[in-house]
Amino acid sequence: MKLARLLKSIPPLVVLTTLFLLGNSANSCPFCSAPSLTLSEQVAQADAVVLVKWVGGQAAKISDAGSTEFEVVEVVHQPEGGKLAKASRINLVRYRAAKVGDQFMLFGTKVDAAIEWGSPLEVSKIAYDYMRNSPKPNLAATERLIYFLKFLETDDKMISDDAFGEFANAAYADVSKIKQELPRDKLRKWLTTKDVSPGRLGLYGMMLGLCGNNEDAKLMEAKISEQTDDFRLGVDGIMGGYLLLTGDQGLELIEKQKLMNKSAPFSETYAAMQALRFMWQYGDGRISVDRLRQSMRLLLDRPELADLVIADLSRMKDWSVQDKLMAMYDEETNIPSVKRAIVRYMLSSTKDTGEKKGDATIAATEGSSEPVTAEVKTPVPVPAHVTRGLKCLEELEKKDPKTVNEAKRFFLLK
Repeated sequence: MKLARLLKSIPPLVVLTTLFLLGNSANSCPFCSAPSLTLSEQVAQADAVVLVKWVGGQAAKISDAGSTEFEVVEVVHQPEGGKLAKASRINLVRYRAAKVGDQFMLFGTKVDAAIEWGSPLEVSKIAYDYMRNSPKPNLAATERLIYFLKFLETDDKMISDDAFGEFANAAYADVSKIKQELPRDKLRKWLTTKDVSPGRLGLYGMMLGLCGNNEDAKLMEAKISEQTDDFRLGVDGIMGGYLLLTGDQGLELIEKQKLMNKSAPFSETYAAMQALRFMWQYGDGRISVDRLRQSMRLLLDRPELADLVIADLSRMKDWSVQDKLMAMYDEETNIPSVKRAIVRYMLSSTKDTGEKKGDATIAATEGSSEPVTAEVKTPVPVPAHVTRGLKCLEELEKKDPKTVNEAKRFFLLK
């Protein structure tokens, strides 16, 4: 089933939640799936961590879950005064089949004087060494990322997944600080091989945008231009990396192929929208804000994206479409979510007054020996968009008070 048809069959909230997870959260990789707890974080948070080997156990019966016995190979850490030691035994409820000598890691939580163990995690010797040598979570992010960088796409899947998780959890600012360390040749290979998980392509595309050159831009352009009706994980990150390398010139291609092309699959257009958001938030002027606003406005004519686009234009403080949105409000095809987005846009426009806040020291009041610092606002002429926004809200309240009241209520939660 193609994505556009699939999205129509799913409730809007589910669609938006899915798309959000495919995008990024503010404090992690902009093009990675939702962050997960990595091995180093699990080790840091556990009260006790041990490497054990499987010894044996009692198989489960109808009324008995059985048990599994492990022998401690190494104690990573334990609570002060703990009695765990090499060769000591740990018996867990429930039988877990394995071979004698198979190694696992156990993570424990201290409950009163005892340790409650979680499910065993099978590990290879290489994975255990990787974990033991991992930088602690409290070290500088750049130091940690440089360590995990060399384990991306390593043969041991547990290690590879965990190293990717570290980058998925990392802030873009920290990844950009190590751009000189990024493996350009490997990134090019990873973007063009079918052996790499599609969920990682967004990160690798962004990374190549940080360290690449014109040759890499051409490679990414070819990937972006591929004709497909399939949902492509990671193409948003490839577009973001491409825009980092090409700026305005690359944006023209994105506009032509993904934003203005009404036959482009919904998923491709949404990916381009994500790339615009990325450049607005992280592009550091590579493409001007006015130019990004211009591109985002093109999407107002896509009904399936209109409410999201209006919210983005509000965040970008693009108040140039007030009249267009008022005309859109009366179109019969617009659904309630679009109407509420228009109301919130107008509300936001009235808040952008241009007043500058600052501190002023006021002389001590009677009975006090200390001067008082108070926040003051520097008045400025009321901007035209504020006046127009207030007028638009007044018109909307008269014609559709129910929607305006709903939008105002949710606007307070922002």
